[in-house]
Amino acid sequence: MADVAKLAGVSHQTVSRVLNGAPHVRSDTRERVLAAIRELDYRPNSAARALVTRRSQTLGVVSFDSTLYGPASMLDGIERAARTADYFVSVASLRSLDSRSMQEAVDRLRDQGVEGVVVIAPQISAVGALAKLSSSVPVVAVGSGSQSRMPMVSFDNRSGAEVATRHLLDLGHRTVHHLAGPAGWLESADRQDGWRRALEAGGARVPQVESGDWSARSGYEVGRRIAHDPEVTAVFCANDHMALGLIRALHEAGRAMPGEISVIGFDDIPEAAYFTPPLATVRQDFGELGRRALELLLEELAGVAHTRDHVQLSPEMVLRRSAGPARRA
Repeated sequence: MADVAKLAGVSHQTVSRVLNGAPHVRSDTRERVLAAIRELDYRPNSAARALVTRRSQTLGVVSFDSTLYGPASMLDGIERAARTADYFVSVASLRSLDSRSMQEAVDRLRDQGVEGVVVIAPQISAVGALAKLSSSVPVVAVGSGSQSRMPMVSFDNRSGAEVATRHLLDLGHRTVHHLAGPAGWLESADRQDGWRRALEAGGARVPQVESGDWSARSGYEVGRRIAHDPEVTAVFCANDHMALGLIRALHEAGRAMPGEISVIGFDDIPEAAYFTPPLATVRQDFGELGRRALELLLEELAGVAHTRDHVQLSPEMVLRRSAGPARRA
């Protein structure tokens, strides 16, 4: 910084004010300092700055160690929002979201000097772990449904499932079968609940639930079991990957889509529009989720009272050709 000040012909304090974005610096002086910074390829020492400001500009994220589209997209949305707000992100990925693992992860992040922590908590076990969590820095949960007692941002999975199921009933299907996600996942439980509510509200029969593990393979296996059942004319899948496997099995069995059977997924993965037929699905805006989670955490850091501690984002129905009117004999 002394070298920058010497080259620009200003004081050390002026360089500091320019670097920190202080408003009371003349524009020609600011330009000379910035030119000197570029010429010397100066990079501020973040550790030294943290000692002075007592702020690390770093946030911690405890993430479920998964390549599944939902959790991975939540992490990406949070990281993008943090970069926009000029924060670095330090990630701790866990294979298990039990109390001990989560507490150890938060403690490690605190040792790195993070100012706050976002916990991606898509499993039911994480809700109990969050309730027992001890932290001297603010913590915000993402994807933990309405069960979390701490500040939280999530999608309204129940309403998304209700909208998808109701759409199929409105197309004339007598009932809608459901390919659910695995037990122990909040999204799986909430989407199943929303599907059931829509059927009961519409006076439709509630069929037996088929379960998968979020993978296309599990959707394919379920598809092979139901492909030749003429009573199955509509299926709501708890995610798009299982819908992909289901559609493959239905194609192999010669079931016309959407003429004989309609399928709706959940997530709107980037490939959904390129399925055969293009997949109708429920879209989740993970970028908005990351932005709202970061907004909630920054309010915590600033000591600002929240308008709402629990923020639920509404999913959006995306209509494509995999869902159509029921065929009548």
